[in-house]
Amino acid sequence: MNALPARRLVTRAAQFLAVAIVLAAIWVWILSPAAPAATRHVSKGQLSAARHAVEQSGVRGIAWYIDGAADRVVVTADSTVSAAEVATIRKSAGANAWAIRIRRVTRAFRPLLSAGDAIYGGQYRCSLGFNVVSGSTYFFLTAGHCGKIANTWYTNSSHTTLIGPTFNYSFPGNDYALVRYDNTSLSHPGGFTVADAFVGESVVRKGSTTGTHGGTVTALNVSVRYSGRLHGVVSGLIQTNVCAEPGDSGGPLYDGTRALGLTSGGSGDCTSGGTTFFQPVREAANAYGVTVY
Repeated sequence: MNALPARRLVTRAAQFLAVAIVLAAIWVWILSPAAPAATRHVSKGQLSAARHAVEQSGVRGIAWYIDGAADRVVVTADSTVSAAEVATIRKSAGANAWAIRIRRVTRAFRPLLSAGDAIYGGQYRCSLGFNVVSGSTYFFLTAGHCGKIANTWYTNSSHTTLIGPTFNYSFPGNDYALVRYDNTSLSHPGGFTVADAFVGESVVRKGSTTGTHGGTVTALNVSVRYSGRLHGVVSGLIQTNVCAEPGDSGGPLYDGTRALGLTSGGSGDCTSGGTTFFQPVREAANAYGVTVY
C-alpha cells in the first residue's frame, strides 16, 4: 500500500482540526444558558400615561387597571372589541404602548340590568345592596345605573308595593345610588360593617337573578367602559371572577360581615363563569353621609 504524501497528511489533519473546533463551538453554544433578556424599566409616570391613554382611546367594552407587580397596564377587551380597536388602544399610548398588556374575555361587558323581580323600577329590575341609615331615616344602596333609569322603586313587578324614591345616584364615573324607604311597613335588616376589599380575598355576591355565588378579588381600582345603552366609564372598581347576570345589578358583595361592594356589571354568566365588577361600598356611603349597619 502506498503511503500518502506528507503534505496531504498535514492538510487532512488541519481540516479535521477545523471541523472539530467548529463542532465544539456549536456544542458549547447549545449547552450554554441563554443570556437573560433585558427588563425594560417602567416608571410610575409612564404607567399613568399609558392608563390615561387607554381611557382616552374611546374604545367601549374594555376594562383596565395598573398591575403594580408586573409594571403593566392590563387591558381586558370583551367580545365586541375588534382587532382594529385593539390597535387603536395601542396607538393611543404612543411610545408607552409596550407597557400595555391585552387580555380577552368571550362575552360583552355591560351593566347587569334586566326586567324581572327583586326591586323594580320602570320596566327594569335590580337588586338591593346594603341597608344604610342617616339619623332616623333609612335607605339602601344599589347600583347607580339602576338609579339613573328609575325614579321610584317597588317590591313587585306590578308596582303595587312601594319601597320609595331614588334619593340620588351617580353614573357614569361612579356606579352607586341611594333609595329611601318611604314604606314604613317594610323591614330593613342589617348586620354589616364597611370594609375595603383586597386582592386574593374570598368573597360572596348575592343577586336577584342568580342568588348567591362566590369567588375571588382579582384586581382593585379598575376602570371599565361599558357598551350598550348605559355606556360610559366607571372607575375605582373591584374586579372579581364571581359570576353574575342581568338583574343582579346593585346586589351586595361581602366577606362574612364585611360590606365590600355593589354589583356594577361584567361579562359571562353563572353557567360558564365570567368577570364581574363592583362599586366599593365605602365610597358610596361616604358620598351620601350614610352608615351601613
